[in-house]
Amino acid sequence: MRHQSPSSWAAISVCLAALVHFALGFAIGFSVDEAHYALYAQHLAWSYFDHPPLVGWIQWPLIALTSSEGMIRLIPEMLWIISCYLVYQVTIQTHHFIQGRNAGYLTSALPSANTCGLMAVLAMVAAPLPHILAIGLLPDTLLTPLSLCLMLMALRWLTRDQFTATDWLITGGLLGLAGLSKYTAVFTAIALLIVFLSAPRKPWITKLGFWLAAAFALALITPVLYWNWANDWISFNYQIAHGSGGTWLWRRFAAYIGVQILVYGSLLVLGGYLFIKNCIHGTKFSLFALLGFFFVPFGIFSALAGGGGLPHWTTPAWFCLAPFAGIGLAKAWSTQHRRLIQILLVTQISLCCIGFAYVLSGGINSAAMKSNPIADLYGWKAAGEKAVYLSKTNQVNGIAVQNWTLGSRAAWYAKPIPVFILDQRQDQFDLWFGQLPKGSNILLINWSGMSFPNPVRNQSGFERCEPLDTLEISRFGKILSQFDFSLCSHWQGPLLAE
Repeated sequence: MRHQSPSSWAAISVCLAALVHFALGFAIGFSVDEAHYALYAQHLAWSYFDHPPLVGWIQWPLIALTSSEGMIRLIPEMLWIISCYLVYQVTIQTHHFIQGRNAGYLTSALPSANTCGLMAVLAMVAAPLPHILAIGLLPDTLLTPLSLCLMLMALRWLTRDQFTATDWLITGGLLGLAGLSKYTAVFTAIALLIVFLSAPRKPWITKLGFWLAAAFALALITPVLYWNWANDWISFNYQIAHGSGGTWLWRRFAAYIGVQILVYGSLLVLGGYLFIKNCIHGTKFSLFALLGFFFVPFGIFSALAGGGGLPHWTTPAWFCLAPFAGIGLAKAWSTQHRRLIQILLVTQISLCCIGFAYVLSGGINSAAMKSNPIADLYGWKAAGEKAVYLSKTNQVNGIAVQNWTLGSRAAWYAKPIPVFILDQRQDQFDLWFGQLPKGSNILLINWSGMSFPNPVRNQSGFERCEPLDTLEISRFGKILSQFDFSLCSHWQGPLLAE
């Protein structure tokens, strides 16, 4: 390793991980969310029921040319690579900021900026969950590099204590794009505001550039505001209900914290702790303000997690912690405290490799497991092709499923046939395809991984459903799941509980 510079090893590690992502991207079908956001690109709009539009807009040019999952996944792959590069750059700028403020105190004990950058990148490459977002495009995949860019602008502000007009416009543009990515970008905006407020003097609030940046950010998110205004603010109402979850429980909160450490890795936790313990001295207040890019979103999501939450929501926050963790780990490494870091790094990379192999194998089917989560990634393309054939043969009005998570793959792989969700929950499919007209005949898809009884009820549902065909999905000789296709006749209206 002595023959390569730290920056070279950082690039090599990112490239090796990218090759694995590339192979997996062509080997597996779309997940629920990937198909859903790919449908955004097929149904371009100013915004959507559950998220702002950028996740659909950014895919539109490529999806207009190809339906290959592997090619479409080049977008999240490039965003992941850019995020790793930005982690390296933020680490170097943070290192320089510490050096400039401490004027020699402690800085002689710090490793080189490039070494710190390498450790930060390695901590992210060894983090298991971000690899999922590197393969499948989610709004968090977009918000991550934008959050890191805003961190760079915050460092620029702390270093110069002023912005040029161009700096203000760039900051406003980044905030606007973040708002077009995900509603939780407001937490990143709060973190940036904390950095501005950390300065003893606050002349920026009277500067024209600040208000131009705010106006530019607001102008960029105008499509989201207009669309919600025209649709009774359904997206905001949905996100408020979705984020608050159910009844708050301590065990959910504790489980969420444990899952966070597991899926992002102990290296980031250890590095962050070592940075706060050993590297914050003369620049304490400013660095704590910068740490807000992690603590603000992570703290809010963790507090809400007692009512329920998803682990990938904190991904941008963990990427923003990586530069600090890299400096903390590099300092510990330079003082011969290497064994624990080596053990954690090898353990986390091994977990990542096991995860990649698990996905490629198709998962494990056994009586000890209630379900095989990997089975969800296989078979939907074949099921979509069969659904198209059966729909045309039986001249039905469309395809139906009984949960929206089944609808996204059905709509993507059986396009352009309309897909109807047979529940009373309002969602994006109601906006795309409308309500199923009464008297309709439909092709019903039932998947063994999330099976439902036939939607035949007294005075609701269909009058009758007759089985048409079955499709078994297997991989390496083992059956993963089964699709059942039925012809359902004369829709009477939404299902009523019996």
